[in-house]
Amino acid sequence: MPLHNNALLDVAEEIERIVGERWVITQRDFIESYLKDETPEPIRPKPADNLILVKPSSTSEVSLILKIANEMKIPVFPVGGRTGLVGGSIPTKPGIILSLERMNKIEVDRENLMAVAEAGATLGDLIKAAEDAGLFFPPHPGDEGAQIGGLIATNAGGARAIKYGVIRNYVRGLEVVLPTGDILSLGGKLLKNNTGYDLMQIIIGSEGTLCVITKAVIRLFPKSKYMVTLIIPFNSRSDAMRTVPQILRSGVIPLAIEYVQLKEIMKAAEHLNDNWPVQKGFAQLIIILDGVSQEEVLLACEELSKICESNNAIDIMIAEAPEEQNRILRIRSNIYTALKPDMIDILDVTVPPNSLEKLMDEVDAIAAKYGVYLPTYGHAGDGNLHVHIMKEGMKDMDMADAIKNEIYSAAVKLGGVITGEHGIGKLRFKNLSLVLSEKHMEIMRGIKRVFDPNNILNPREILF
Repeated sequence: MPLHNNALLDVAEEIERIVGERWVITQRDFIESYLKDETPEPIRPKPADNLILVKPSSTSEVSLILKIANEMKIPVFPVGGRTGLVGGSIPTKPGIILSLERMNKIEVDRENLMAVAEAGATLGDLIKAAEDAGLFFPPHPGDEGAQIGGLIATNAGGARAIKYGVIRNYVRGLEVVLPTGDILSLGGKLLKNNTGYDLMQIIIGSEGTLCVITKAVIRLFPKSKYMVTLIIPFNSRSDAMRTVPQILRSGVIPLAIEYVQLKEIMKAAEHLNDNWPVQKGFAQLIIILDGVSQEEVLLACEELSKICESNNAIDIMIAEAPEEQNRILRIRSNIYTALKPDMIDILDVTVPPNSLEKLMDEVDAIAAKYGVYLPTYGHAGDGNLHVHIMKEGMKDMDMADAIKNEIYSAAVKLGGVITGEHGIGKLRFKNLSLVLSEKHMEIMRGIKRVFDPNNILNPREILF
């Protein structure tokens, strides 16, 4: 039965008694920024009309809100920093938008190398809290405005996954609220835990469909004492890509190995009114190395330089100053932003790392077949490729879908998957049959029903 606006307003009054009148917003103008994320506009899901925004300040308030919603079967859409690229948090049914932005405390335990962070704290908050304690949070999934709850709900990845892994590798404990209002505490400040089924791992990456994450225990590392960034240009993509597995086999494990092409990285620099420091070659590798001493890192630079030069690297630039390294990372992180106005979709297909060049060749062939521009770049060290489907040369959305499906099929044939870090969201469900069997989907639906019997959390028909 559709949820009428009057019924939602009645619920709003009840929730006001829990969180306070100030933290229940019903005026559409004040909700507008919570109705979208960073998904390109042409494919972004349309938000529902009848919605209220609620901003609790504690786990107990979240529990009471979910109890009301569950009893009345009102959809609830948990949102974080809205930095997703597949419409995962967009409220597509009338109901409650649940923002945990007021729950943003972080405490760092230097003795155990752990942080206890509320879900509304941002990635930037966590990085700073770790640095202030002389520690280091290795992953950098991108936008530092992303919130901890969202990073965990999407199992965010990013450039630094080669050496340190993705968010899943850092979550040691969770506090979550089930749709029924029950509160679960999972894990803790532990490095080993073999007690029962690992529900925490099911929740990580579940995209807000199973529970609301309210707090996390996150593992930190000692701060790297020395870090450098290398930019290595090549005249051909083949030379650049041939270099990557040789680096990985060398025993030197970089923090990141990013593949970019000069045209797109120059456009990102221009977008920021900046200049890219190396304007040579067709393809470039951006490699970040860290270590406990300058000597260790410079020896690693020498080893990598030999490998790159043996594969026809044109030149090698080494950035040692933190300001210059941050500038390079900022420009790399803005390729998407620079291309976004002219974009229909962004894919994040992932294949075994040694198949990445083959996937790029397939993408080139698809671009030539349709006569379109498909810029590509990505995390070369872990086989994660970002392909942009651009408006240029695109006749209609059917053509864009056909291109996307061919790219997905090419990735799957190479032993890959349709998403390595962006997730399924509300855009990729119709492509799941390419990689997941019906039995797999049946098990996922069963898990959803156990956690959320009334299908109120981020409801998606295919999961219920």
